[in-house]
Amino acid sequence: QVQLVESGGGLVQAGGSLTLSCQTSESILSANTMAWYHQAPGNQRELVAALSLGGGTKYEDSLKGRFTISRDNAKNTVYLQMNSLKPEDTGVYYCYAHYKWGDTWGKGTLVTVSS
Repeated sequence: QVQLVESGGGLVQAGGSLTLSCQTSESILSANTMAWYHQAPGNQRELVAALSLGGGTKYEDSLKGRFTISRDNAKNTVYLQMNSLKPEDTGVYYCYAHYKWGDTWGKGTLVTVSS
């Protein structure tokens, strides 16, 4: 079972930045897609950004220009750079990986943006 371990969450003031990391227990290149999801309090989990094996990216429209997904193949890690954070960005951020055999989720990392 592949494991995804997120880190980098915390408390930040509005306008600040955070970088989330997600490390996989096996080669990141075995995943067809890596992604980050956001679950705000009381809401459903929603896609923030996705990165395909070929390098293509997809972002939730309202986050374009503020958030950037990237990966370091040597470290088996995918990142989410979050800039100009807003209170509505508060919530748990989950790392997701899609493999040809199925999907895996991390346990999430909490981001709190204070106004």
